[in-house]
Amino acid sequence: MASVKGDYQDLVDEISALLGAPATLENRDFGLIAFGAHDSDDDLAMDPVRTRSILTRKSTPAVRAWFEGFGITRATGPVRIPAAPDAGVFRGRVCLPVRHRGVALGYVWLLDAEPGPAEDKLAAAMEVAARIGVLLADETQAGADLSREFRAVLTAGRGWQRDTATAALQTALGPDAEGLHALVCVAPWPGEDAPSVRTVPGAAAVCTLPWPGPAGGGHALAALVRLRSADALAPARTAAERLRGDAGHGAAAGVATARRGLAELGPAHREATSAVRAALAEPGLGPVAHWSDIGPYRMLTALPTPEQQDPCVRALLSPAHPELARTAEVFLDHAGQAGRTAAALGIHRQTLYYRLSRVEHLTGLDLDRGEDRLLLHMALKAARL
Repeated sequence: MASVKGDYQDLVDEISALLGAPATLENRDFGLIAFGAHDSDDDLAMDPVRTRSILTRKSTPAVRAWFEGFGITRATGPVRIPAAPDAGVFRGRVCLPVRHRGVALGYVWLLDAEPGPAEDKLAAAMEVAARIGVLLADETQAGADLSREFRAVLTAGRGWQRDTATAALQTALGPDAEGLHALVCVAPWPGEDAPSVRTVPGAAAVCTLPWPGPAGGGHALAALVRLRSADALAPARTAAERLRGDAGHGAAAGVATARRGLAELGPAHREATSAVRAALAEPGLGPVAHWSDIGPYRMLTALPTPEQQDPCVRALLSPAHPELARTAEVFLDHAGQAGRTAAALGIHRQTLYYRLSRVEHLTGLDLDRGEDRLLLHMALKAARL
């Protein structure tokens, strides 16, 4: 990957030299890939948009909307875009669309100035942009193909199968394999096709996997997201929120603990899927849940899935008793404190006591006994999963 990044930088520098102005290369999601050196005495050459792009490696939604409003996603030649101070664009731009086989893969940006680059220089720069398009297309295809290696690791059994799959993924990732990552899972995912790795912020690999939804036959999406620090999970959360939005209504995302290297992808995947299951079962934990924040669901999701509900909750969870089931769960969530439970439910204490007596009758449990409370609480939470 390092040599490819170097190629991008060389091509951006070539465009900068052709047009006599520093150029910036971004992907189609406005993520920074490379930028030309800035050696101008003109302070306006570093307007807020270019500065933000270089420092944060992305543009704001307002800037993106302004630029895309001029048809750059469809353009096949240079596009001149005026300034928009309200969006932070204090200088006009010249955009060179980067395309390959008709598909927009990125953009080369230059600050506009009168009279602007000559037509022959722009034509030559567009030829360089086409070469960038070939590189981006090759890298996108490589990222898509990597889904096979990533999926193989996450679905392999223990032992030599997983070791072999991990070695193949390590070879495919190159230096990225030894970096710090967080595994993200999104479910349910619509279909078995994974998005291109380049469309997922910070992702090193992306794949789809089977997901046992209510009707079976569903899918989940897994993404391996690069991190700079184990304490800074923002890139993983950003990727999770983007993917959850793509998955549509009713989807949730889970984020595993950060890990270095690929040796523990199996445990990381279990953590991420556990967090998804918890977020789907308990909306208050989501829509993006970190494994470290799901509390008792860390244990509940690790238990084998029961073929049927525990006998103690079977009658309580019947359609005839939703109010009693909720009362019992809220009571146990509040550590058996009647005052807090009644306040949370908006009922009188005597009503609460009456409902709890009915819960005891239906379940055969004694809510004054700690073990019975624990069993009921676990059974109610597990039923959500």
